[in-house]
Amino acid sequence: MVEALCLRSPAIYVDCTLGGGGHAEAILKSSAPEGSLIGMDRDEEAIQRAGEHLKRYGTRVRLFHENFKNLGTLLRAQGIQGVDGILMDLGMSTLQLTDSARGFSFQKEGPLDMRMDRRSPVTAAALVNSLPERQLAQILFEYGEERWANRIARVVTEARKKGPITTTLALADLVRHAIPRPAQTRRLHPATKTFQALRIAVNQELDHLDGVLSDAVALLNPGGRLCVIAFHSLEDRIVKRAFKVLTRTDAAGVRLVTKRPMVPGREEIRMNPRSRSAKLRVVERVLNEPEQNDRRWI
Repeated sequence: MVEALCLRSPAIYVDCTLGGGGHAEAILKSSAPEGSLIGMDRDEEAIQRAGEHLKRYGTRVRLFHENFKNLGTLLRAQGIQGVDGILMDLGMSTLQLTDSARGFSFQKEGPLDMRMDRRSPVTAAALVNSLPERQLAQILFEYGEERWANRIARVVTEARKKGPITTTLALADLVRHAIPRPAQTRRLHPATKTFQALRIAVNQELDHLDGVLSDAVALLNPGGRLCVIAFHSLEDRIVKRAFKVLTRTDAAGVRLVTKRPMVPGREEIRMNPRSRSAKLRVVERVLNEPEQNDRRWI
């Protein structure tokens, strides 16, 4: 990511998915002494944690509790017309996954929540306990690519007649019993795809991705790059398709930097197993005509 962004100083960068602040700190270190960072995340707890972690960088950092779909509005409100690099690290963060109170993981008991932004009124429990069987199956199939979506939805809707399904382990156990044992593998927990599908539905993760990629490219200064890390095929297909459209002609002013996605090597996967499915794609803003953008902090 650091290499792909071609970090320099002075410049302005945006981390649209701040998480624990690891990427943000790498950007700040590599763009010293005058590189500035706008950090944003829809998870307020992430903003608070990253704020503590990054406070050593002082005024070089500005953090906002905001969804990246509002990237353009946020930058304009800050008086910034163009930036020199944008990073989007899609999906959930490790901190969200390991906090059982957030309800993202089927490994620990927790409330069936899955909201990245706790201001949202819709939880995973609300979907599991209220959606008609057919609609629930559709979510599991489309967002989880779950082969056994119909069977899982049937088991869940039957189980909730006895009482609401409110915890992660209760749902995971239902899914495990719904999928035939011969179809289960040691490599993948039976509930993995179901939890992915519900998380995407709760947070509307794919709804705005196409549009925000176009918006992000338009906000880049000449030579600025957009880097997107995706972790599953649904996200990656959207990014791949959007980049293809954005770079279709020379007149578009956008160049594809990665003909194939960058992926982690064996050593990185050994140190960080969760990186194994990551794919990084990069585009660069190039203009046929000179264009001046204001890169100052205002």
